[in-house]
Amino acid sequence: MISSTANTDGSYLHDPTERDAHYGTPLNENAAQYLVDLHDAKSAFNFCGGMMFQLVLSEKLREHLVQIASCNDNDSKKVVVHDASKMRMFQIPDYQQNEKADNLTIFHGREIRSVPNAAGGMGFVLQLSLASEDCNDPEGWTKQEVAGYDGWKHDVGRVWRKGDMLEEEGFASFKSRFGPKAFSLHHRFYLHLDATNRLWLSAEDGCEGTPAEPASPMSKLFGWLK
Repeated sequence: MISSTANTDGSYLHDPTERDAHYGTPLNENAAQYLVDLHDAKSAFNFCGGMMFQLVLSEKLREHLVQIASCNDNDSKKVVVHDASKMRMFQIPDYQQNEKADNLTIFHGREIRSVPNAAGGMGFVLQLSLASEDCNDPEGWTKQEVAGYDGWKHDVGRVWRKGDMLEEEGFASFKSRFGPKAFSLHHRFYLHLDATNRLWLSAEDGCEGTPAEPASPMSKLFGWLK
């Protein structure tokens, strides 16, 4: 059960001890709400040792996660957070190299670059969307992304998509949502903890990020003065 005690500084979004005090343990029980809260707070994830990606959920996926979070039935489906023994996607149960995602264990997503005003200050967004056979998420993977997915391979040689290409394929609002110069690469993602109880959002190719502590107003000021 999520704690009713107020935490005004939002430290529970990035500090593992505060997170567990707020969302409870195991984290699987309230991971759906945690993802929604990270999105709503415009939290950034620290990928690859310093690349700050704002987490953005599509509207359809956010609705899906809110519905999961509202179910108190112990038998209801939960978002899966793997333990520290599952540091790569190929280690999770029933892993297969394909395009499939169930919106619980594996998610469809994109790394999106050149996004104006993205939280974290680097122009990077990590978007997660709702996977479905009928592609009913207007921000989800296009049919071409689904058909050509090869995210277990290195980024070099994979197809990066610019806004015009994505809009031609069916993501009609991509440029209005992320900016006219934004471009993206689609990945599958999953969640796991590490030996220090930090949460990681990990792509199939092994690149991963953990919720970052927001920059303090003073650090931003010193950055401007450099």
